[in-house]
This record gives sequence, structure tokens and C-alpha cells, in this order.
Amino acid sequence: MKHYDVAIIGSGPSGASTAFYLAKKGISTVIIEKETLPRYKTCGGGFVFRGRNNLPFDITDVVEKEFHTVDIYLGKDLHFKTHREDPTISMIMRDSFDNLITEKAKEFGATLLENHKLKGLSFNDDIITLETSQGNFTANFVIAADGALSPTAKMAGWKEDTRKLIPALEYEVEISSEDFERLSKEVRFDIDAIPYGYAWSFPKKNHLSIGVASARRTKINLKKFYQEYMETLGITNVINESQHGFQIPVSPRTDGFVKNNVFLIGDAAGFADPITAEGISNAIYSGKLAAEAIIESNKNSELAEKLYLDKIGETLLPELNTGLWLSKWFYEQKTIRNLLLKKFGQRFSEAMADVFHGKRSYPKDIKATIKQKIKNLVS
Repeated sequence: MKHYDVAIIGSGPSGASTAFYLAKKGISTVIIEKETLPRYKTCGGGFVFRGRNNLPFDITDVVEKEFHTVDIYLGKDLHFKTHREDPTISMIMRDSFDNLITEKAKEFGATLLENHKLKGLSFNDDIITLETSQGNFTANFVIAADGALSPTAKMAGWKEDTRKLIPALEYEVEISSEDFERLSKEVRFDIDAIPYGYAWSFPKKNHLSIGVASARRTKINLKKFYQEYMETLGITNVINESQHGFQIPVSPRTDGFVKNNVFLIGDAAGFADPITAEGISNAIYSGKLAAEAIIESNKNSELAEKLYLDKIGETLLPELNTGLWLSKWFYEQKTIRNLLLKKFGQRFSEAMADVFHGKRSYPKDIKATIKQKIKNLVS
């Protein structure tokens, strides 16, 4: 039975980047992927600059468009625009993006096993046996990088009700050349285009990725609000569209991130940004931290676990917890929020652009900051 130091389940940005960092340090690493690469992956495909800037290799070949300017709309009355010298958002398609990172990992010796579906895990001391659709393997560590619903996490004993999953609906849309010419120059977010959430329009090379997401975990007619948003964008002639529904984990799990040498990263851990629901940058970052923990521990399981928890606890978890509180306030306290945005909207937009660029994080004293601004408004 083939043995690896680390088995990574899933070849998305979190899993592939983890494999890259591990393989680069000579740690035997296998990526177990249930499909054949490249494969389509549901995702808006907006990759923020802080994530791109932290990658140790160039991704220019798979970037479809770059946007230095971002537009944020709140109804018909409020419109804020930010501009940066570096691209705030780079548009990618996940099939080519994920494949690129996987190929980079393979260059350093990582093994990719395609069409291998994980069917079970069994544990014996520090050895984990992985049962797949094409045979069994063993590893000292397993990294669950298989997305929001993570079958690996379930097999390893995590519960499903320990994080917040929000519903989203995305369409890849081909439109008329006239509409595409008009809409392809702007990446935009429309707050409240859906109750307690937002809509987005992300121009790709030859089409638009258009979607809606609710910040509430509730049943909602997403298709209705998507159709209304198409009217807002002025799109009447759709040549072709493909629908993809999915869930986004916008709060970290509350029952831990490591069990029996199984590490959770990316969406499997619940590391998407609670305000924007952007998950690629934190997926890659958490994968890097998991790799560093295993490398620095010299593959000692107890030390690797401690190092990983320390690393994510230093900045990532505090940022997410602040973002979670801010998201709840932002989407549910609309009256007060709109009063604040009328006065401080541009400042808020600039701050979010700085977050996207990695120049700042969500402030730890956000509650006190907002309370003071509300006090200033009513006084």
C-alpha cells in the first residue's frame, strides 16, 4: 500500500497551494481529486489582490481580466467607487486557475491522483488509511480541502451545524456584444439587491459571472432576485446562461480545525470572508499555514496541530470573527447602516479596498467604532 507523508483531499486553491508548499520542502504529498483536471468549479472567480500578491508564482496566464476600479452600489441613490494602482480584483476561471496551482505543485514532486473519490478514513495511531474509489493509501496527515460541504470533515468526525453556510446562486452568462461592451468595463457589487445580501457582476474574457448571495442562512428564491438584478443591469438579450447554486461558509467552525491528524483548511474550515463571501484568498492562506505547521514541526503530529492552531489564531480567526459581527450588523441593521454610508460611504469603500489589498484588516474594536459613529450621527 502506497504511503505519503501528507494526503490532500481536493485540488482547489487551498489544497493545491498546500501541496505546493509541502512538496517544495521535500515532503511526500499526494492530491486526491475526484474529477479530472481541468474541471469547472462553481465560483464567482473574483480573486482579490492580497491573495494574488501572496502567491509565490505568477498567474498572469490564467487571469481573464483585471480591475483596478471597483463600484459599490446601494440602491439608486448611493454609488461609491475606489481605484488602486494594483488590480483590486483579478478575474479567473477556476478550471484553469486550480489546474495551474496543481501543476506548480507537481513540478516540485507532488503526486496528483485524478478520478479518485474518497470513500472512507480509518485511524491507527499516527497512520491514516484512506479508502478511495481506486484503491487504498496511507498517510501521516490528511488535509481536508474539499470545499464547503467537505465529505472528508464528516468522515473525520466534524458536525455540520458548527458554522454558518449562506446560500448563493451564480450564472455564467453570455450576452449580446452591445451589452457586454457596456458591462465588461465595470466590476460591481449591489448591496441589498437581495434581502440581507448583495449581487455581483464580474466580467470575464467573453462573458459575465453574475450572482446573488444572502447573508442569512434561510430559504429564499434566489432565482427571482437574480432575474431582478438582470433588469437592474439592463440585460434583456441572453444568448446563453448556466446556473450554479452553492453554499458559502462564512464563519469558522466552532468544534475545532484538527482531529486525529486531519487538518481543515479553506471552505472546509469555514474561512470565507463573512462580509464579501470571498474565499479564495483565505483558502490559499490557510493552506500555507497548514503546510508551514507540518514543515516546522518536522512532521510531529502534536506539534503540527499546535502550530497550525497558533498560526490561524494569530490573525485569521480574529479577522473572521470581527468580520462575522460586522456582516451581521451591515446586512441586518439597514436603517442605521444607510445613515452611516450616506456620511461615511466613501471612507468605508476605501477601507474595504485596503482590506482587499492586504493593507489593513478588520479592526478588532469595530463595535466601539460603529457605536461612536452612530452617537455622532444622532447627537
